[in-house]
Amino acid sequence: MVQKAERVTAPQISGRSSTGRPGKPVGNVTRGTTNPNRMRRVDRWLAGPQAWRLRNAADPLVVDLGYGATPATAVELFERLSAVRPDVRVFGIEIEPERVRAALPLQRPGLSFRVGGFELPVPGRPVLVRAFNVLRQYEEADVPGIWRLVQDRLAPDGLFIDGTCDEIGRRVTWVALDADGPLSLSISVRFGSFDLPSDVAERLPKALIHRNVPGEPVHALMQAMDRAWLECAPLASFGNRQRWQGMCRTLRDAGWPVQDGPARWRLGELTVGWDAVAPLA
Repeated sequence: MVQKAERVTAPQISGRSSTGRPGKPVGNVTRGTTNPNRMRRVDRWLAGPQAWRLRNAADPLVVDLGYGATPATAVELFERLSAVRPDVRVFGIEIEPERVRAALPLQRPGLSFRVGGFELPVPGRPVLVRAFNVLRQYEEADVPGIWRLVQDRLAPDGLFIDGTCDEIGRRVTWVALDADGPLSLSISVRFGSFDLPSDVAERLPKALIHRNVPGEPVHALMQAMDRAWLECAPLASFGNRQRWQGMCRTLRDAGWPVQDGPARWRLGELTVGWDAVAPLA
């Protein structure tokens, strides 16, 4: 049962009760809506340019945090990352016990499910933590504390992915964080699923979705993407893939800190440095 969203308190964020004893799982029960293959775009990024983190990890521990009412995306994450690191261990974590009970029959060597929240009740420090469509159901003011809680649990070179997507994974965004803080914002879209690139703004992560207003850096990025998309309209005769690549190149040439290149652009991706979109104080 989904409970009314509550503020995440300091004792919760610390992972301990007011008496100093281990507390209950940190977080709220969320709607849990999900669909098979919904996370394919972020999984492709984790198994692609971020695969080195898993390959180099002393312990290939991965967490799918808040996988939802069905464990399909956790199973998919395990299967996709197994191609990168056959000995990967994926834990699907859900705060709703019934969702965990329903997933238990799908356990196998390397794939487990357990009850928990942002405190990450797993044995060891994960090298990858994916939390999609979870924080968007929390208060914006709670995001920094939740980020810090997960960051403090990461392994060396570990990465925390806080993202949001539409119901079938056509419009996707995510923030990548390491132990020191946010690194980047990534946008990934299916060609033909938008009129203007800024249509993806409705799926920005919680830390940014309310900041898409004039004067905020992420709004400037959305507007710059639209302008570059329109400027590259002549490339549409070669297809939207070429037009998107032209847009990304235009942004990079204009000084935006674009972190990827044509190999990712052609997939409908764009990654920029966090400093270019971080909310104003």
